Amino acid sequence: MNDEFVKMLEQLWSIVRFTLFEVSGTKISILSIISSVAIFYLTVLLSRYAENLVGKLLAERKDIDRGVKDSIKRFTKYTVLIGGGFVALDTMGVKMNSLAAVGAVLMVGIGFGLQNITQNFISGLIILLERPIKMGDFVEVQGVKGKVISIGARSTVITTRDDVSIIVPNSQFISEQVINDSLSGEKIRLHVKIGVAYGTDPRLVESILMGVAQEHDRVLKNPPPKVFFKDFGSSSLDFTLSIWISDFWNNEGIVSDLRFMIVEKFKENEVEIPFPQMDLHWKSGELPLRS
Repeated sequence: MNDEFVKMLEQLWSIVRFTLFEVSGTKISILSIISSVAIFYLTVLLSRYAENLVGKLLAERKDIDRGVKDSIKRFTKYTVLIGGGFVALDTMGVKMNSLAAVGAVLMVGIGFGLQNITQNFISGLIILLERPIKMGDFVEVQGVKGKVISIGARSTVITTRDDVSIIVPNSQFISEQVINDSLSGEKIRLHVKIGVAYGTDPRLVESILMGVAQEHDRVLKNPPPKVFFKDFGSSSLDFTLSIWISDFWNNEGIVSDLRFMIVEKFKENEVEIPFPQMDLHWKSGELPLRS
């Protein structure tokens, strides 16, 4: 019984070591493939563990920007994956000089069939290095507005205010015009335009608008809000209330609140908000008769 078991193990061993094919003189067997797959699987697990570990260590550092932390975590993951990939290939028996010949053929395929994937991957690395955008930024690209939720190797996920997730290829952030409200800092300036009827005291309007801005708890005190007398409109005196906020995500709600408050204050102070008017002048005479 023992002899039969030993023979079965020997047969199994010979099967897994059987050469399936050769790459530049390197013999590839079932055993080498299984070993490589196992090593790469462990590498994937290790990369996730390393990313989480680095994230926990950096979470305690308050002096490092969030975008820098995310970039370091991503590069840690990619470094472990690339290193594990080389180890897996070496275990399979594929040496670097063998990869040079295969790489020349792959580069041709990448140039034609995987051009967009390669472009997006390289763009992802540029984003992580230069950080034109980072997680948490409020951006607009090709008409899409939202918060950056994650930056991957190929694409970036943006969530809109309607809780819709949009996957944007990384290359668009490099080749297209991108509006990043968060790039220059945590504050953003908003403008509320309002018109009042002719004959209204401009200083009264200024006082009301400044009072409204100061009453709202989300309007920053520094920089302070300002009121500008913009123009003499066709049917109104035009003003603009400029404010600074730090809540990028809820800026439309803040502007809406201010408009409600302005309407209420104008009613209390009998300030009229005009509507466009048109004067029609009829010329005397008979209209031509239609045949």
